[in-house]
Amino acid sequence: MKQQLPDEMDVAIQLTLNGQIVELTVPAERRVVDILRDDLELTGTKLSCEIGRCGACMILVDGKPMNACLLMAYQVAGRELTTIEGLAVDNQLHPVQQAFLDEGGFQCGYCTPGMVISMVGLLEHNATPSLDEIEEGLSGNLCRCTGYGGILRAAEASVRNKAGCPIAKK
Repeated sequence: MKQQLPDEMDVAIQLTLNGQIVELTVPAERRVVDILRDDLELTGTKLSCEIGRCGACMILVDGKPMNACLLMAYQVAGRELTTIEGLAVDNQLHPVQQAFLDEGGFQCGYCTPGMVISMVGLLEHNATPSLDEIEEGLSGNLCRCTGYGGILRAAEASVRNKAGCPIAKK
């Protein structure tokens, strides 16, 4: 049976989520993935392995991809979080989302939000990654359905669309 924490263990946190300031009062050790999915009903962030190995729960924290299943509420206070729901602007898909759609970079789609988030994070810090850098950037994300061909095509298309040049082969 799960023990209920006393109210004095709750913390008030403020963060920016998908461009909006959010104030929450939650247990300090509550996982960010649970806050997103259960409290805020942002279900694009998936829960799978729960130990930070699959990448299904990937979000951007201050522009860096991080596993939401490993982050606690107190760790995101005052920070900027972006989920898959926060990428589209004015009903226009983010270019990485569009590339995954155009290139068939998904099968069942369960891992896709995490893959997209990781790719967006990579492109924020490296506008023209090589194929090796793309593979390393996506190495924290697992897909159980595909052979990664479509995912890599989508990642490469994301780079081409952003940079207007081919992927450097190393």
